[in-house]
Amino acid sequence: MLVNKINMYTIYHIPGKKIGVTRNLNKRVTEQQGYAPDEYEVLFESEDINAISSLEIELQKSYGYKVDRQTYKNLIKSNKMKINATEQTSTFPFPLNKLKGNLMDNVGVKWTTDHGDFEITKDNIPWIKQNAKTSMYNDNRSYVYNKAFYEAFYNPAHTPDVDTLLMMANNEAGTVSKTDERFDLIRDWAAVRGIYDNGDNKTQYVKLIEEAGELAKALLKNDKPEVIDAIGDMVVVLTNLAHLEGLDIEYCIDSAYKEIANRQGKMINGTFVKNTL
Repeated sequence: MLVNKINMYTIYHIPGKKIGVTRNLNKRVTEQQGYAPDEYEVLFESEDINAISSLEIELQKSYGYKVDRQTYKNLIKSNKMKINATEQTSTFPFPLNKLKGNLMDNVGVKWTTDHGDFEITKDNIPWIKQNAKTSMYNDNRSYVYNKAFYEAFYNPAHTPDVDTLLMMANNEAGTVSKTDERFDLIRDWAAVRGIYDNGDNKTQYVKLIEEAGELAKALLKNDKPEVIDAIGDMVVVLTNLAHLEGLDIEYCIDSAYKEIANRQGKMINGTFVKNTL
């Protein structure tokens, strides 16, 4: 009996990583996720999407992997991604752990925002994946801030330079620092309190100077709890300041580290002084 591979669903297993479903094993696992054929195994194949969807969940449970909140059947109800754009955000109808693959499947999809028309491309997928956050209202949805997306790819004054393109390429390969959940929590906290809608970079800078003064006093008094509090407050303010500038604090940190990683110098009077040659 001949099997119609076009309508075949495959459950695959990447040992130690995940169990998933696809209709195109090479595209999804090798091209999109970067695993060679000898690094994964096929567990089950079927034309019955209902059986495949149920079995995927059961296998994820039995192998001890994270269990998808939505079944495969529900995730692929629509071939085209329907993106909901508000004044502040663009929301994708997929959770973070399913976002990259679905973005790859929807290259070319366009949508309209207050910042203009956006489009999913292979160049901006790594940025979307790195900067997307789980919706506060639905764990099966994720979103990006429109202003940040615009600044990264559509503002002529902020065209990605070589370093930015390198960062995106490295992120695709998994070599750039992963987004720290604590920064996401800070941004969510600030968004709920209207800091991004009603604040500006100047007020955040003033706040940063105030916190720097608090740190100075704590250091002079050798008050460790206050030192911790002041440093933490400064990180919060810097995170919000970066966001108001259309940047992620994680990228700023990575950029700074890349600048100093190979820097040579010596300590003089308690300060590291870089070599000028």
